[in-house]
Amino acid sequence: MTDTKSQPNPLFLRDDELRQGIEMLFFGYRDFTAKADQTLAAFNFGRAHHRVIYFVGRNPGMTVSDLLDILKITKQSLSRVLSQLVREGFIVQKPGTTDRRQRLLSLTEKGAELERKLTEDQRALVARAYKAAGAEAVEGFKKVLLGLVNEEDRARFRGAGTLGNAPLRGSGGR
Repeated sequence: MTDTKSQPNPLFLRDDELRQGIEMLFFGYRDFTAKADQTLAAFNFGRAHHRVIYFVGRNPGMTVSDLLDILKITKQSLSRVLSQLVREGFIVQKPGTTDRRQRLLSLTEKGAELERKLTEDQRALVARAYKAAGAEAVEGFKKVLLGLVNEEDRARFRGAGTLGNAPLRGSGGR
């Protein structure tokens, strides 16, 4: 007898299949963020803090404008989170070298340590899932995720392989 679970479903665009995909994203995101949420809670931080720490860690010296462009949040929302991270010694801001109005962001050692801890847990989870799925499935998964990303941000992944290695487009100090 054939194992139907391992065979691709040719009816993958049916409503029940799409809804199952949506639910799997919800459950996957819940479990992807669970351990990080516990770690962040010890600092009275939330997911917004995590995103800022992650992207500043991946792009040391990035501008506030570039961070706003990635996160797609308001200046006011970023200001609240960023001010707390700077005040508590996780991020340092320096003026730009060519445009002093720019604020260049980098993690402090304390920030880098937190970023390593948060990413280590998530890398382990993703690595386990990748290993279980295999290389072909991982490539398919990446295509699906890329299809969920808006066209502007999709360009960040072309050629470079990762956002952290892709050039940021921003021009400076918002």
